[in-house]
Amino acid sequence: MMIRKSPNILVVDDDLENRTAMVKVLQAAGYDTTEADNGQTGLDHILADSIDIIVSDLRLPVMDGVELLKRTRASTPEVEVILVTGHGTVELAVEAIKEGAYDFITKPVKKAQLLRTVEKAAEKQYLSRENRQLRSQLRQSNTRRLIYASTEMRNIARMVEQVAPSSATVLITGDSGTGKEVVADAIHNASPRHLKPMIKVSCAALPETLLEAELFGYEKGAFTGANARKEGRFELANGGTLFLDEIGEITPAMQVKLLRVLQDGKFERLGGTKTIDADVRIITATNKDLQREVAEKRFREDLFYRLNVINIHVPALKERKDDVQLLAMHFLKTYADKNNKLIEGFSEDAMLALTSYDWPGNVRELENAIERAVVFTSGATVPLSVLPHGVSAFAETRHSLNFKIGTPLRELEKKAIDITLQHTRGDKHLAARLLGIATRTIYRHLEKQDHPDVMDDEPEDDEEGTSSPAVM
Repeated sequence: MMIRKSPNILVVDDDLENRTAMVKVLQAAGYDTTEADNGQTGLDHILADSIDIIVSDLRLPVMDGVELLKRTRASTPEVEVILVTGHGTVELAVEAIKEGAYDFITKPVKKAQLLRTVEKAAEKQYLSRENRQLRSQLRQSNTRRLIYASTEMRNIARMVEQVAPSSATVLITGDSGTGKEVVADAIHNASPRHLKPMIKVSCAALPETLLEAELFGYEKGAFTGANARKEGRFELANGGTLFLDEIGEITPAMQVKLLRVLQDGKFERLGGTKTIDADVRIITATNKDLQREVAEKRFREDLFYRLNVINIHVPALKERKDDVQLLAMHFLKTYADKNNKLIEGFSEDAMLALTSYDWPGNVRELENAIERAVVFTSGATVPLSVLPHGVSAFAETRHSLNFKIGTPLRELEKKAIDITLQHTRGDKHLAARLLGIATRTIYRHLEKQDHPDVMDDEPEDDEEGTSSPAVM
């Protein structure tokens, strides 16, 4: 079950005495309340504030309760509306229920009836929200899962099974695009918190002030533009998991504030004084070497040890080539379905290209390449020609490097460079990357072609296979 929060109730009534009486009853029961004296003002609150339940008189100036109901349903359908009606308007209230009102209560409003109706509306809203989260979790578990064939990823899958049942913090490291977020998803989905929310924050995407507001939330008036109270990601993740991606990018000031939450398990919203418990599991990820960041005084050592209770390192895709074919088929099915195409697989040379290429952008680059290939594939098989140029050029270069036994090594090097430059259309940096050599080696090769009279720095072996005699 998800963690319940006390709903914020909007009371709309132009009769000050009635409105004040209902507000006092609700506040005494522990509910947060907001007031409005007409329908238009009530609607303004709904659009600007975090309103969960509305208790509104049916007859109101400016905009009556039925119109307020209709506009509320149109803008924020998750808000439950309870109408207060006199004896002469009961039939109208019944019609309003058909329009989506939760229930109605009659005047004079009795304390027990008001609290009972509000409590039932809150329960209905809670269950609806939980069902939405469960459906979201189900979709996520079906689409965000570990896909692997390599020993390296099999070991990571075992680690996930071992650490998921605990509440220990996990630091996931690895290059960009290796699938760190997918590992975080797998941990959450296998944990006792899997029916509760997993909230994700990219720490690099927000400046410090916005990141603090996003994590901890804020009260109305906490800063310019804070027109309503907002729950932070720690609150939204209550009972579940908070995933902080690119944790190595947070500022020293934010490091201190995050450390405090990890130590105490408590925080306050910006502009607030109420201490809130943080029942969340923290999973973080980074492509930085945090130990080096600690050594160079850019990351707090005490925070690093708090985050690094369990470390899972995701290797680059070139270090687990056995995963490429399985991942490629997974992405092929995913994007073929999205594009309503019937594509069964890859041609032999296309798959050879995929499994031969080093994928410097890792799984993310592979996924993008397959999505592009699906768009340009017209038949049942993905051909080599629709793969990105760098991938196909790499494969074609490998196929072209046929040579006779005894061919001098320098000739092989020249042939490899010439063929690779041909397939990269003269892109020297790409050619160097494909060949695994320095770019300056290619420039030196081209300079020798332009100036064949220039002697090599190193003497070549003589015809007998012996080097020139050394000076005695």
